[in-house]
Amino acid sequence: MPARVDDQVLAAAIGRRLEEPVTIEGLRRLSGGASRETWSFDAVNPGGERRPLVLRRDPGDFAGQSDRSIEFSLLDAARGGGVSVPRVWFLLEPADALGTGFVMERVDGETIPRRILRDDEYSAARPQLARQCGKQAARIHALAPSTLPSLPVQGARELIALYREYMDGFGEPHPAFELGFRWLAERAPADPPEPVLVHGDFRNGNFIVGPDGLRAVLDWELAHLGDPVEDLGWLCVKSWRFGVTEQTVGGFGSVEDLLAGYRAAGGRDVDPAELRFWEALGTLKWGVICEIQAFTHLQGAVRSVELATLGRRVAEMEWDLLELIDGAP
Repeated sequence: MPARVDDQVLAAAIGRRLEEPVTIEGLRRLSGGASRETWSFDAVNPGGERRPLVLRRDPGDFAGQSDRSIEFSLLDAARGGGVSVPRVWFLLEPADALGTGFVMERVDGETIPRRILRDDEYSAARPQLARQCGKQAARIHALAPSTLPSLPVQGARELIALYREYMDGFGEPHPAFELGFRWLAERAPADPPEPVLVHGDFRNGNFIVGPDGLRAVLDWELAHLGDPVEDLGWLCVKSWRFGVTEQTVGGFGSVEDLLAGYRAAGGRDVDPAELRFWEALGTLKWGVICEIQAFTHLQGAVRSVELATLGRRVAEMEWDLLELIDGAP
């Protein structure tokens, strides 16, 4: 279990930045994020002024400050480029005694996909989301790499090789994935002449949504430089539709709306074969990640029913992958 945040220590860190005392109210850990802790709270000054904030930090002492510094810088650059993200406030320092992380403003809304896709509160938002996602993706991809922190470059072939290496380490046969790797290797697009910022986990579940639609894009820790269509294909992976499979984009919209929004915000034309390639690679990638999570549980590194359950989803990814590549040119 992660250590609980001490509200007095958090109040002292916030108070130092505001140069006035504050009290912390409503401190709670938000669901999700096994690799990161996200805590929501209000900082209230003596005059009753309330600041809705979020603390995002690494659990324990194993992670380096550089990881959070990069995410902090990415959020700051993205906001400056017109991407809908929370406004970051400050990076934690050793004197704060809260670990490594940062504090940002809280954006109200829903992140749980099943609620976004089914609750009446979001019925007016759902028809807009695919187009809004396209616009946000275009703005992400338009950010000048020179304004960003140093990021790895990962094109299609680098990603195929990386996940091939992961799968080979399992020592288990997965014929569907083997066929998928072969199919992908034969169709991998050339790297773009100028790699762009890729969010890396652009999907339903990492968006804050309100009744008015998409309010913020979260979880930037997998960002890298690469092919912009990677983000669009990942958003179309069947797992991120959360049961609403007839709506290809996130369970809430169509590819046509996604690409229309993308072009309207300055994104380039996307060939259907390109999008299919990246959806297939995303499906295989998620299948391999599920296998990794299962081995994390089975080998005793982390005992978790959630990780074990993810391991059982590998067969779903194999089926989804075969459906994607069956009959494809």
